Amino acid sequence: MSLLGCDVGTTGTKAVVFDENGNILSSAYREYRLLTPQRGWAELDPQEVGDSVEAVLGEAAKKSPQPVQSIALSALGEAITPLDANGKPLDNTVLSMDSRATAQTKMLHEQFGAKRFFETTGHPLHPMHTISKLIWWRENKPDVFRHAARFLGWQEIPAMRLGVPAKVDYSLASRLGLFDIRKKQWSEPLLALAGVDLKQLPEAVPSGAVVGEIPASVCQRLGLAKGCVFVAGGHDQPCAALGAGVVRPGLAVDGMGTVECITVAYDHPVTDENMLGGNLCCMPHTVDGMYASLAFSFVGGSLLRWFRDNFADTERAEAERAGRDVYDVLVDRAMTAQHPPFIVPHFFGTGTPYLDSHSKGIIVGLTLGTKREDIVRGILEGVAFEMRVNLEILAKAGVPLDELRCTGGGAKSRGWMQLKANLWGKRLCTLNVTEGGALACAMLGGVAIGKFKDLREAVERTVRVTGAYEPDMREHARYSERYAIYRELYPRLKEFLHRM
Repeated sequence: MSLLGCDVGTTGTKAVVFDENGNILSSAYREYRLLTPQRGWAELDPQEVGDSVEAVLGEAAKKSPQPVQSIALSALGEAITPLDANGKPLDNTVLSMDSRATAQTKMLHEQFGAKRFFETTGHPLHPMHTISKLIWWRENKPDVFRHAARFLGWQEIPAMRLGVPAKVDYSLASRLGLFDIRKKQWSEPLLALAGVDLKQLPEAVPSGAVVGEIPASVCQRLGLAKGCVFVAGGHDQPCAALGAGVVRPGLAVDGMGTVECITVAYDHPVTDENMLGGNLCCMPHTVDGMYASLAFSFVGGSLLRWFRDNFADTERAEAERAGRDVYDVLVDRAMTAQHPPFIVPHFFGTGTPYLDSHSKGIIVGLTLGTKREDIVRGILEGVAFEMRVNLEILAKAGVPLDELRCTGGGAKSRGWMQLKANLWGKRLCTLNVTEGGALACAMLGGVAIGKFKDLREAVERTVRVTGAYEPDMREHARYSERYAIYRELYPRLKEFLHRM
């Protein structure tokens, strides 16, 4: 018996098959194109994505030594496709980073109100959310909007292609900007503003609900066990949190990848002024009865890559001679830096709490004595300072946080991990998990078919802490002095950054 979890992302999809103890049995991956037909637009070809998802499901299942009995998907949010009555796409999938619907978002602000929208949906009013894109379709592509029988995302479209009903879990439903997170149902006032009928949206169900049994003919074609079920998964970030064992208040996962994203969990909806002012969402978790918030920076590891590609010839040569990863060399040298400058990591605009797409990166405090390792240290500190801003907002909102569980390439660096523990004053842990989102989907499937009693048992069976970094509070006090300076840089320079 095995459990299959699949991550559907912005540029690729990966299916992973696990046994009941979280061991990986097989996997498969496919990439697809990110389309940018106009400036500010970001789309996917739904046929290409659908074919890729189906291909990785079949490849991973056929490679597994044990038959697959459940499938669940972790999917990107705010990615909706209009389909006709026969399930044929009428337009491309429009993605979250697509900025075409700015005017429609302004209209929602005027007619519904930002505070009311946040209290209802748990999300700051922003062009990323699907409600604004739906209004854009209605106003700019009326034929598409008029003939759309369904508006579906990348949890529901694969389900439909596999012959089961198109249902969406609460976490992904919330990302549309049409879902009442307290009532756990579509909001009639917001549907009316979007001009969308309830029957055009999928039924919303809890993560882990059995969506349907996959037909025998499809199971045979994909190499699935007869009677394999399709189970509701979730939004990629809450799935990553579940895959890291974040199943109680006080825990969070820190994804240290190309971008930096902290997903924190708590047991009741929090939509106060602190959260709204910090542009921090409150969305249903993939764990029943819990909620999650996302704090993110658009750069993390990508800023180290920028430095590597432009300034690290010496370190790259050293790494090649020693057979080491160049990032390990960069971070190790950074730990010896004595005079790092302040680096505000707005190299691709900002994530939370500002959501300022016009901001720019800032480097302050250079001298003739500044060395390359000082710059790298400034990068590591700057990304951590930026996330500390978010952590403080969460604390003011009453969201507890005792421990962060770190995943991604950055979690392999002892120096970087200890730096963050000291700077945040929090305990950081590393895990055995490498495919957290897919593992979460395997857990949800395992609970659904009775292989685990509940998600907490699933976590105990599959997720293990492999290391811990306790904060040095003397270092934390020193960092707090530097942080006070860091906090002033963006507000003081914002006007100039917008003029550049």
